[in-house]
Amino acid sequence: MPKKSKPHQLLVEGKNDRYVIWALCSLYNLPETFSVEVPETDGTEGIEALLSSLPLKLKEKNLKILGIVVDADQDLTARWQAIVSKLGGIGYPNIPNNPPPQGWVYSAPELPKIGVWIMPNNQLPGMLEDFITYLVPDNDNLFPKAESILQEIEQAGINKYTLIHHSKALIHTWLAWQEKPGMPMGQAITAGVLRYDSKLASAFVEWLKNLFDIMSG
Repeated sequence: MPKKSKPHQLLVEGKNDRYVIWALCSLYNLPETFSVEVPETDGTEGIEALLSSLPLKLKEKNLKILGIVVDADQDLTARWQAIVSKLGGIGYPNIPNNPPPQGWVYSAPELPKIGVWIMPNNQLPGMLEDFITYLVPDNDNLFPKAESILQEIEQAGINKYTLIHHSKALIHTWLAWQEKPGMPMGQAITAGVLRYDSKLASAFVEWLKNLFDIMSG
C-alpha cells in the first residue's frame, strides 16, 4: 500500500538544513504542522534530487502546501530559474522574475500552495552556511579572527577547500573555537551559540508562518 503523503511539507537539500530549521522552529515555538523532507535520488541528497522530485511531489493527492528551501550557490538567478521552470511546467502562473526579499509564497486555484526561500536571503549568492553567518552574535571577537585566518591561507594557496565553500570553512572554523568545539549548526542555535533572533532568522521564520498559515503568537 503506498505511503500517504503529508499535507504540509518543506523540502530541503540536506540534513543540515533540516536540523537548522527544526532548531529555529523550536525556539520560535512554531507548532509542528509541517514535515521537513530531504528528497533523495539513488540515495543521494542535494539540489538535483530536490528539483527532480518536484513534479511527482506536487501531484501527491494529499498535498496542500509545499515549501522549497534551496541554496543559491554561485548563481541566484540560475537557481531561481531552475525552480521557475519546474513550477511553470506544472501549471503555476504569475511567478515573479526574481525571488522576493521576504521569500515567495503563492496560492493557486486547484494546486498546492507553494513557497520558495533561496539561501541565504533570496538576494545574494551563497548557501546555508552564509545564512548561519548572519546568526553569529554582534561584536563577536572570534569571527573576525576566523575570517582573517581563512583569508591568510587562501592568499597563500594552501587551502584544501574550494573558494565556493569559503562560508562552510568559515562557520565551521568559528564553531570549532566555541566552549563545546565543533557543534553542528542546528545544535549551536539551540545552545544559544548562534542568535536565533537575528533579523534574517526572524524573516525566514515569518516566511514559514506565512507559507504554512501559522498564526503569530
